[in-house]
Amino acid sequence: MKAKSDIGLVGLAVMGENLVLNMESKGFQVSVFNRTVEKVDKFIGGRGAGKNIVGTHSLEELVASLEKPRRVFLMVKAGKPVDEFIDKLIPLLDEGDIIIDGGNSHFPDTARRTEYVESKGLLYIGTGVSGGEEGALKGPSMMPGGSPAAWPAVKPIFQSICAKVADGSPCCDWVGEGGAGHFVKMVHNGIEYGDIQLICECYQIMKDYLGMTNEEMHETFAEWNRGDLDSYLVEITRDILAKKDEDGKYVLDYILDTAGQKGTGKWTAISSLDQGVPLTLIGEAVYARCLSAQKEERVAASKVLEGPKGVKFTGDRKAFLEDLRKALFAAKVVSYAQGYTLMRSAAKEYGWNLNYGGIALMWRGGCIIRSVFLGKIKEAFDKNPELENLLMDSFFQQKMAESQQSWRNVVAAAVVAGIPAPAISAALEYYDGYRCDRLPANLLQAQRDYFGAHTYERTDRPRGEFFHTNWTGHGGDTVAGTYIA
Repeated sequence: MKAKSDIGLVGLAVMGENLVLNMESKGFQVSVFNRTVEKVDKFIGGRGAGKNIVGTHSLEELVASLEKPRRVFLMVKAGKPVDEFIDKLIPLLDEGDIIIDGGNSHFPDTARRTEYVESKGLLYIGTGVSGGEEGALKGPSMMPGGSPAAWPAVKPIFQSICAKVADGSPCCDWVGEGGAGHFVKMVHNGIEYGDIQLICECYQIMKDYLGMTNEEMHETFAEWNRGDLDSYLVEITRDILAKKDEDGKYVLDYILDTAGQKGTGKWTAISSLDQGVPLTLIGEAVYARCLSAQKEERVAASKVLEGPKGVKFTGDRKAFLEDLRKALFAAKVVSYAQGYTLMRSAAKEYGWNLNYGGIALMWRGGCIIRSVFLGKIKEAFDKNPELENLLMDSFFQQKMAESQQSWRNVVAAAVVAGIPAPAISAALEYYDGYRCDRLPANLLQAQRDYFGAHTYERTDRPRGEFFHTNWTGHGGDTVAGTYIA
């Protein structure tokens, strides 16, 4: 072993352990520490046995074991624990040393921490790490942001351990200052919520409307994974549908239908409201999880609330499955279009210079939303870095045109059968709203002016001129002055 380690890692839970093993396998010596020090000894004597890994029993010992500039990678629970470790590390580190947070921290916290750590003469990185247990071990997607001066010192490690695409390009590059890295990871997770919900809606339509067996659904998802829906989430759905327990029963059929969430999807939806960007599909995906958690209420409601009774599919099932495939693809395009629009809006507000094609490349491998589909997104932004909405790219315009009727068939069938498909439907409503050159917001603004004198703009006058009508004849000329467009 070398006298000093290349990097130190704090937090030997699932992701931390696997990242350590990944870094060691790429030739880096890693020092490790865990608040419960017994985990250190267990790891060094178990999965880390015989490897170039140094176990330490205090932060002081960890810091002393590192070469300069010291790089300390925190893989601890987001929130207060990150701040606690930062405060414990600062007195132990020297100018130019680097603290790295690889958890799912909220981007405003990362922006705040970057400023705080830099004020102490140190450098800070907040990096999204996606790919779960397998990705951490074999190659995750990584989205680092924070102190730009820290990037050269961590780049060789990050780009060595991350996933690679076919041409060898690493699924990791510098995202931007402050909270940019964790913002991009947050949007990634929001898109993940949307993708998962879309697939779940397809599953319910197959099961409850088409009457398909688990094996038939397994075969369908396997076929979809060989085409333009080729992706990690479709792949694992294929595998989940085929999995049986020791009694020969399908495991999926015995899983309670209540979904959990860690909050990153909610953060994405809240951020979209703050930015004034319609993230309708991801919002519906978050709410779908909330509704699923109301299990007892839903069971009671199912016994008393009326809906369509026993509507089953009677047409050409193969043709409808093709409609469903196209609907899933089109809705996925909307999910990414909304996510990228949110990133573009945030970049303007926070002064980030985001590389949108580069972000698609980072998501091509290692992460949960990795798919062939992302290659087309990269091409779209490489062709036009100023692309305002993914739907305006020629490739995606054509795909939406090809998928549109199938998409409408699926939404209509779900409505008639009483099968909830909130994400697929919301995606279609966004598409129709975005392509509509005149929305009924003229009436909405008239109503606001009627009851609150909020003013309006006119189609026959230049933008930026505001008008008020005395609708009842009893009001005056005073206006509220709160028009926001």
